[in-house]
This record gives sequence, structure tokens and C-alpha cells, in this order.
Amino acid sequence: MRYKINLIPPKEETLIDTVIYFVLNYLRYILVLTQLVVIIVFFYRFQIDQLIIDLKDEIEQKKEIIQVAQPLKEEALIIEKRLKKTEELIHDQDRLINMVNYFLSLFPETVYLDKLEIINGELTASGLAYDVSHLQAFYKLLKKEEQFKTVDFSSIKKEMNGYSFTLKLSGFKEK
Repeated sequence: MRYKINLIPPKEETLIDTVIYFVLNYLRYILVLTQLVVIIVFFYRFQIDQLIIDLKDEIEQKKEIIQVAQPLKEEALIIEKRLKKTEELIHDQDRLINMVNYFLSLFPETVYLDKLEIINGELTASGLAYDVSHLQAFYKLLKKEEQFKTVDFSSIKKEMNGYSFTLKLSGFKEK
């Protein structure tokens, strides 16, 4: 058996001795870790900077695309407005054609039409009838069908060769 006997009394450690011991033993690890963190942050900063540069380039490209596409968009809006206007005109024309076709399909063969006028959706027909009962039957048929809101004979005059009339129709309802 061996014993180790230390006859020198232990030296009391001062604060300076503790600090020196700490600096020599542990501070180098802290410095190495700090340097690793700094290096990692440094490389991360390069990555973030590159990402920012890429995003700025992408934004510039998209701005250029928008500037190039802006006249095309404006042209498309103009064309769209023209198409809507054209569709409205075609719809109005179809409505007028339907109104005239409906009116002429019911118009009696024994009555002669002199003038047919359409102004703002109001149809005005002038003509001559030899028999007033045909005009009366035509009027009743127009009232019965209810395709026009108002059906009005504005004038009926007896003339030498028949009856002169003016018929006003407005408010055509499409089927």
C-alpha cells in the first residue's frame, strides 16, 4: 500500500487565482464557441444577402412584365367595352325584330299598312282598313295576347275609301 502524504500546507486561493484558472481553462472554449457562432452568422448573412438580391431581381422582372402587359390590359378593357356595347346593340336589334315580327304576324290581311315607325321602343303604325270590325278584332287580339303594355288607337278617321287609323304600341314583352 502506498500513501501519499503532502506535508506542504495547501495554499489559499485568492480571487485572482480563481480568475486566472478560469481564463486559462474555460475561456478558450467560450472563445472557440463564439468564433463558431460568428462564422455561422457570417455565412448565414451571405445567404440572406443573396436571397434579398434574388428577390429584388425577381421584383424588377415582374415590374417590367407589368409595364409590358399594361397596354395589352388597357386594350383588352377597350375591346371588352366594345363587345358589351355590341352585345347590347344586337340584343336591342333582336328585340326590335321580335317586336316587328310579332306585330306583323298578328296584323290582319284585310288592313293595309302605310307607315310603320319605331322610336325608342314605341311602335307606331298607320294604315287604312276597309272594315272597322277587322281593326276591332286586331285590337282585341293585341289586348288579349298582352305582349305590349299599352295598345292605343290614337286616331281613327272615316275616309272615302275606308278607315284611316294610327295605332301606338309600347312596352313590348319578350317571350
